[in-house]
Amino acid sequence: MTTPGPGYSVTMRVDVPSAPTAAAELTGVIGRCGGVVTAFDVVDSVGGMMTVDLTTNAASEEHATEMSQALGELPGVTVGKVSDRTFLIHLGGKIEVTPKVPLRHRDDLSRAYTPGVARVCLDIAAHPENARRLTIKRNTVAVVTDGTAVLGLGNLGPAAALPVMEGKAALFKKFAGVDAWPVCLDTTDTEEIIRTVKIIAPVYGGINLEDIAAPRCFEIERRLRAELDIPVFHDDQHGTAICVLAALRNALRVVGKRIEDCNIVVSGAGAAGSAIIRLLLHRGPANITAVDVVGIVHRGRAGMDPNLTEIASLTNGRGLTGSLSDAMVGADVFIGVSAPDILVEQDVEAMAPGAIIFALANPDPEIDPTIALRYASVVATGRSDYPNQINNVLAFPGVFRGLLDSGARDITDEMMLAASDALADVVDASRLNASYIVPSVFDPSVAGAVADAIISSARVPARP
Repeated sequence: MTTPGPGYSVTMRVDVPSAPTAAAELTGVIGRCGGVVTAFDVVDSVGGMMTVDLTTNAASEEHATEMSQALGELPGVTVGKVSDRTFLIHLGGKIEVTPKVPLRHRDDLSRAYTPGVARVCLDIAAHPENARRLTIKRNTVAVVTDGTAVLGLGNLGPAAALPVMEGKAALFKKFAGVDAWPVCLDTTDTEEIIRTVKIIAPVYGGINLEDIAAPRCFEIERRLRAELDIPVFHDDQHGTAICVLAALRNALRVVGKRIEDCNIVVSGAGAAGSAIIRLLLHRGPANITAVDVVGIVHRGRAGMDPNLTEIASLTNGRGLTGSLSDAMVGADVFIGVSAPDILVEQDVEAMAPGAIIFALANPDPEIDPTIALRYASVVATGRSDYPNQINNVLAFPGVFRGLLDSGARDITDEMMLAASDALADVVDASRLNASYIVPSVFDPSVAGAVADAIISSARVPARP
């Protein structure tokens, strides 16, 4: 069973006979079911009955139901409403618009709106560059999706993608003070997406593409970067790559290896995997082997799209063919951005000594971390309930803070490499160990360090 966590936390309203043993009986049932009690609140006590709110972390919706049913089987116990705490925080959405200026009386309205606002409109019409100074443009990002690759869940459509985009916007504000807004498009047509983003771009200082399926995401990003004068950043690609490279740099320090000597396997050659490979290549690894659902990516493999063809030309210097298991023999590093439970214990055992496993598929990783740790020296996942959570929130807020503050019109490989180094350097030598290769997402120094690196890199002319 997956470890119980806050993602499946529930609060159960329970009526139980008043007795000194009531709390022990209720929490005992939860413990025997494998749950974790996080709060026990007595709501009322009348006529020999207590009403209790019992808050519990579960491992799944089915697990929560199992615990509720088990409580209801206790003598005299009645389980009332069961509230899913994850759904509760999504009620009514997670973000809102809040005015930054007072609107208390006629004078305020005259300056913020008509007639005074007309003067500002005329100024921007005469000097378009002033939009960045006099409007929200200087601090606003559009989080754009078509809902075709939502988390690891697949094509759910724009409405079902909205909770993720709201969450992204909330993280932008929380960690970097950036005002972001969800833009969920009801189309999967590449040209229509490009055209739509172009016509809304005047409002925004940057575009964050999110959860758009490969290979269309590559064309959409490439075209928008070429045709817009504001930075366009596909977080599933580049945010992931920045975080992975930072984590790998520190993991290699822990095991005492150099990337130039490492044989790296990347499972997943879509948006995230392709970007990880391209960024890793800047650091000169000995070899990278890409693996997708068909098997090892190699030159001449039939049926590859243009992205895979390019990946094949950049990787697999040893000319391997076969399966993921074949690629894992003697590997120093495994980076998974693919699917759950595709890596087996024997695959990790076959790796080189001092192996590093990044099993980043969400919500369920490529291998159970506890199994991976039997052989690997460093293990990381994308989950918050295990050490070494590699999460894009370590990168994208600071990246856009730096892009907006520097007035950059594009984001370069040099900027991303600088951001990755800055992220890695947040974990100094005194804190670095096998269970702490990346900082906490709540470390207040992260976004500032990444933003400063972006700003510094933006001031340096790009290589010809």
